[in-house]
Parts: sequence; structure tokens; C-alpha cells
Amino acid sequence: MRTTIAVDDTVLDSAKRHALEAHVSLAAYIEGALRDKLAATEVAESASHYRPLRSFKGEGLLPGVDLMDSRALYDRMDELS
Repeated sequence: MRTTIAVDDTVLDSAKRHALEAHVSLAAYIEGALRDKLAATEVAESASHYRPLRSFKGEGLLPGVDLMDSRALYDRMDELS
């Protein structure tokens, strides 16, 4: 698809230089740069949905709890509920 956009002269000159160095057309270089920017924005938006885990003060694990033994851990949790 064709479209027309206004680009600052210094930005356009820099894009032309980078396109030449990369041996691609100016259109391909700009399209790639735009794709990269859009992908980075999507990653940043999805990362903003994560919240850090809250930590709680305490004295650590209860005696006899082994985090490597999931069956025993579930049994212990059932005992406490």
C-alpha cells in the first residue's frame, strides 16, 4: 500500500544512510523500523499487566516442609486448612 508521510529531514537522511549500509531499500528499512517499534510497544503493554509478587514477613518455612516434595507439600497444606 502506498501512503505519504512527512518526515524530518535529519531523520530521513539518517534512515537513508542506514538503509544503504544495510543494503535494503528505504521503504524496506522504514517498514522494518516501524515493525520493530510496534512489536516493542506490544511487548511493553503486555509486560505492564504483570504485578510484582508481594512478600510477607515471617520466619520462613514451617518445620518439616520440603519444597522439592510436592506431594508432602500438598499434604501439609491440607493439614493446615
